[in-house]
Amino acid sequence: MGEELETDYLVVGAGAAGMAFTDALLEHCDATITIVDRRHAPGGHWIDAYPYVRLHQPSAFYGVSSVPLGQDALDVVGTNAGYYETASADEIRAYYANVMLRRFLPSGRVRYFPSSDYLGDGRVGSRLGGQVWKARVRRKVVDTTYLEGAVPATSAPPFQVADGVRCVPAGQIARISEHPEGFVIIGAGKTALDACVWVLEQGVPASAIRWIKPREAWWMNRRFQQPHSLLPQAYNGLAIQLEVMALATSIGDLFTQLENQGLFLRVDPAVPATMFRGAVISQAELRLLRQIEDVVRLGHVRRIERDEIVLDEGTVPTSEGTVHVHCAARGLARRPIRPIYEPERVTVQPFQWGFACYQFATLGVLEATVESDEEKNRLCPPIAYWDANTDYLSAFLAAFTNQPARLGPPALASWAMATRLNPLGALALHRDDPLVIDARGRIKRCAPAATNNLAKLLGTSAA
Repeated sequence: MGEELETDYLVVGAGAAGMAFTDALLEHCDATITIVDRRHAPGGHWIDAYPYVRLHQPSAFYGVSSVPLGQDALDVVGTNAGYYETASADEIRAYYANVMLRRFLPSGRVRYFPSSDYLGDGRVGSRLGGQVWKARVRRKVVDTTYLEGAVPATSAPPFQVADGVRCVPAGQIARISEHPEGFVIIGAGKTALDACVWVLEQGVPASAIRWIKPREAWWMNRRFQQPHSLLPQAYNGLAIQLEVMALATSIGDLFTQLENQGLFLRVDPAVPATMFRGAVISQAELRLLRQIEDVVRLGHVRRIERDEIVLDEGTVPTSEGTVHVHCAARGLARRPIRPIYEPERVTVQPFQWGFACYQFATLGVLEATVESDEEKNRLCPPIAYWDANTDYLSAFLAAFTNQPARLGPPALASWAMATRLNPLGALALHRDDPLVIDARGRIKRCAPAATNNLAKLLGTSAA
């Protein structure tokens, strides 16, 4: 057993959640923090990410509150042209390394154990050296891994692959050195979408791409997820959503109206969309994706043979010269909900719709500034990560139901108005914009009816 450590908080995981939570503790209290992470560097799943991935939301809303990400620049080329920058995987990895080296460690209040596992009962074990440390945690263990997702880069395909079949995770297609006969993209989520867009951008003809999609997904229009000079349009998007939610006669009608208004997008409007993971795309990406005509909708892949792909509802041909791209990891976990705050533990979970780093940091601010776990849980009751259409509505309802209560604690309210992570925090700078004035009036008129109608459509109570 190595030296005994003493710390106020032991944070398990140095991904987006652990970094945002730690940053909030540093800003709002004098606690000491020990961060334990199984990866060799901070950044969580970004350490394993495929090389062409980018944030699907603007960089302005991502990371830790105290350190800006990016330069708040508008892109002028590519599928994000006209919108604020979205950081690449390399930029995000460098960003988190900088936060650790320039912000956390120089504070003198953070200790960092990379390539290490939390073994439970305050024990930390090095993956490389074999040392085991015992930590005396004076306050709480912060578990950011409870809902950790799986990514194709570190997960085996959820189907059988015969010998001789070329099947690679999404990141490996950027390293292919010879011209394949074609590509089969397997998956319906954001990774599959990114893979399709990337190979098209590399000059691969759409006719050489087959896309296997077990489900059709809804995507959020990036136009309505913007900061700074484009924030009034984002606020207008909120007004549109509330107007639709107030009047929708069914869940299907609600999604149809949001699609008609341009807030929600789907690649094939002729196919019902049943998946909603909350990813954000641009209409330029959508136009690229619609070039792919060979779309297979026969359920999930069960196995890939040298000459055919076997799915739930049939088979399609393939060849040994085809590259099969595995984008079918399960994504974010959906484990049983438990209280976020307990006497010796914080279990990081979402409590409202979207903008994950803002939520993670909020939990840290509450931990540092509100004494009672009961009160903290009242302000941030956890919800499950979204997957189906109704999950989006439940998450949206949770945000509207609980947000007024979170305006109560003075420290939290003051921070929320100032932090760059809050997507609407800078709205006061645009208070005189005609679009903001109009949207504010529509939100005020529609919010009560929207909340009640959402609860009715979901079969729950708005209280």
